Amino acid sequence: MATKAPAKKKGRRWIDYPRAGRSGFRRWLPSWKLLLGTFVTLIVVAFIGLSIAVATTQIPKPNDLAVAQTTRVYYDDGKTEIGRIGEANRTSVPLDRISPQMQAAMLAAEDRGYYSHGGFDPRGLARAAWNNITGGTVQGASTITQQYAKNAYLSQEQSFSRKFKELVLSVKLETQSSKDEILADYLNTIYYGRGAYGIQAASRAYFGKSASKLDAAESAYLAAIIRAPSFYASKKGQADLRTRWDYVVDGMVITGALTQSEADALVFPEPIPWSGAYNYFKGPNGYLLESARLALLDLGYTDDDINLNGYRVTTTINKQAQDAAIAAVRDYGPTYNTEGLRIGLASVRPGTGEIVAMYGGKNYLRNQLNDATQSTALAGSTFKPFALTAALEQDIGLYSTWDGSSPRTIEGYTLQNYGNVSYGTVTLLKATENSINTPYVELGLQVGTDNVRKAAIKAGVPRDTTGLKADPTTVLGTASPTALDMANAYATFAARGERADPQLIKQVKTPDKQTDYELDVDTKREFDQTVMDNVNFALQQVVNVGTGTTALGLGRPSAGKTGTTDNNMSAWYVGYTPQLSTAVMMAKSDKNGNMVTLEGTGGLSSVTGGSFPAQMWTAFNRGALEGLPVETFEMPGEWVGGGGSTVAPSPTTSVSESPSGLPTDEITPSGEVTESPTAQPTQTPTQAPAATTAPAQAPRQPPTEVAPPPTSQPAASP
Repeated sequence: MATKAPAKKKGRRWIDYPRAGRSGFRRWLPSWKLLLGTFVTLIVVAFIGLSIAVATTQIPKPNDLAVAQTTRVYYDDGKTEIGRIGEANRTSVPLDRISPQMQAAMLAAEDRGYYSHGGFDPRGLARAAWNNITGGTVQGASTITQQYAKNAYLSQEQSFSRKFKELVLSVKLETQSSKDEILADYLNTIYYGRGAYGIQAASRAYFGKSASKLDAAESAYLAAIIRAPSFYASKKGQADLRTRWDYVVDGMVITGALTQSEADALVFPEPIPWSGAYNYFKGPNGYLLESARLALLDLGYTDDDINLNGYRVTTTINKQAQDAAIAAVRDYGPTYNTEGLRIGLASVRPGTGEIVAMYGGKNYLRNQLNDATQSTALAGSTFKPFALTAALEQDIGLYSTWDGSSPRTIEGYTLQNYGNVSYGTVTLLKATENSINTPYVELGLQVGTDNVRKAAIKAGVPRDTTGLKADPTTVLGTASPTALDMANAYATFAARGERADPQLIKQVKTPDKQTDYELDVDTKREFDQTVMDNVNFALQQVVNVGTGTTALGLGRPSAGKTGTTDNNMSAWYVGYTPQLSTAVMMAKSDKNGNMVTLEGTGGLSSVTGGSFPAQMWTAFNRGALEGLPVETFEMPGEWVGGGGSTVAPSPTTSVSESPSGLPTDEITPSGEVTESPTAQPTQTPTQAPAATTAPAQAPRQPPTEVAPPPTSQPAASP
C-alpha cells in the first residue's frame, strides 16, 4: 500500500510582512520586532552613509560675506582711524579677546551641550522636538557647529539636501578644528543687528566697547538678540527681548557660568543710542577713503582684497594737518555766491612725496569728484617758476635784465601787462616778484618753450596734463594740473631738486598683524641744488614784497606763487616751507560741469590767488605746522649768472600796492591766462607778524577788493 509523502515545510521568512497566521487588518500591522529591526537598520545605514559622506567631503572655502572683514584706514600714527572700506562691518578677533562672559552667554543661548557633542546633538534634537510638541519653550535643534556651517558654507534655503550637507559639514568641522576655534568663528560670523557682523563690531555698535570688556549682562543681551535682531530692536520686540535675555541668564546659571546670586544682581542693559549704520564716506574724509582705495588698487590689491580681507591700512595723512585743512577751507573760504565752487587743497612733504593733508570737497556722498586730486584748472602764473628754473639751468640769473615794457609784440604775439603798465628794464627777480608778463614770455621763448615744459615735468607735473605743451603761452599757465600735481612739483623746489612721487599708503597689515606692504620712498635728483636755492630765494621774495604777501601771516619763512587766469576762471596759491608744500586751487563749474568765472565769489569782483587761496594756505599751514620748529631755506651759495646779494632782503614792514597796480598775465589776441591784480583784502596783514602771531584775518567776512588804479589803456580781453 502506497504511503503518502509528508508535506514540505515552508521556510521562515526574513521579513514577516504581511504577517503570517494573521487575517484581516491584523495581517497588515507590523510586529514590534519588525519595527525595531527596521529602525535599527535605518540607523546603521544612516550612520554608514554619514560616515562615507564625512570621509569624502572637503571643507569648502567659506562664503565671502561670512568671513568678510572691514578694511580700516588710519592716519599716519597707525592708531587714529579715518574710516573703513567694505560692505560688512566686521572685525574678527581671536577667542582670547572675547570676554569669557560673552562665550558663556552664547553657549547658554544657543548650545548648552556644545563641548560634549561631536557636531550635532541627537539628545538636543529630541529634547527640542519634545518641547516644541508639548508646548514648552520653543527651541532650535541646530548646534553652534551646525549654525556656523550653514552661515559660512551653505545657502539659507530650507531643504533636506541643505540640512544633510549642514550635518555632514558639522561633523567634518569637528574632526578638523577645535571647539574653541569653531566657537570663535561662530561669534565672528553671525549678524547681531545694527549693521554689525561679528562680536567685535556688535560690541562697539551696542555698547561702545571692545568684545573683551563685555560684562555678563551685556553678553546675555548680545547672545539674546541674534535670534531676531530686527524684531527685538523694534518697540514691539522689547518685551520678547527681555524674556529672551532672562532665558540666557538662566542658562548661564544652569551651565555654571553664573551663580544664582550673581544672576539675580544683573540689570538689563541699555545699549547706546543708534541712528543708523554710519557711512564712513560722509564728509571730507570720504575723499581720503576713496583715495586710499585707489592707491591700494595701484599697489596691486583688488577690490575683493580691499572689501573682504580686513586690512589695516596706515596712510601718510597727518591728523593735525588734515584737521587744519578742513578748518582753513571752512573758516577762510568764501561763504557768499559759492554755487558750483570747487576748492582743492593738497599738501606734500618735500623729499618723500608723502601726502600729509588733502581737502577734496565738503561731502563725498554728494560729489565724488576729488577737487584735490581729480579736478583740474588753468594754472596761471604758478607755472612761471618752471620757466625760471629752465632759465637758471641755462645760466640766466635772477639779476639778468629784461624789457618789462607794455605792450610788446614778440614772435607774432602781442603782449601786455595788467593795465598795460610799462615797467621798463627789470631784473628777472623783479619780474618774478610782480609776475610781469612780457619778460616772462620772452624768457620762455629764449630758453625754449619745450624746456619750460620739461622743467615742469621734471618737477612733478604729469606729462599728460591737459594743455601742457611747448607753446609761448605755457609760461603763463595754460596747462590744467590738479592741486596735488602742483603741491608735489613745488615740493621738488623745497627739497632742493630732489623729486619724489606722491605717496598716500604708508603701510598695509593683514588682520593677524603681518606686514603686507611698507612704503619705501624712491627719490630722484632732477635739479641742481644751486639752481633750486636761487628759485627758492626768488619765490620767498614773492611772499616778502610781491603778490604773495598774504602768506606773511604764517610768521615763518615761506616761498610761493600766486596764479589767476583770464576771465577769472581759476585762482591759485602754491607755496611751501621747508617742511610742507601746499597748493590751494579755486574754480567754479555750472550744473553741466562747464567752467565758469569766479567773479563775484565771496563778494569780490575778481578772485585772485593772493586773496582767498592765499588766506586758506596761510591758515592751513599755521595749523599744520603748529608745534613744529621754524626752519629756514638755504641761502644761495652762488648766484646763477652773477649779481645778487649774500643777505636776503627783510620782509617789508608794510605791504602796499604798487602805484601802477600789479600786472596781469595776459596775451593779446591769443592769450588765455591773466594775472589779475592781487587785491589786498581786509584779511591781509598790514605788517609781518611775529612767529607766534596769527594773520589778522576776518574769516566770516568777504575780503574787500582793492580796485587797481586807472590806466590809460585797459587790459584787452582775449
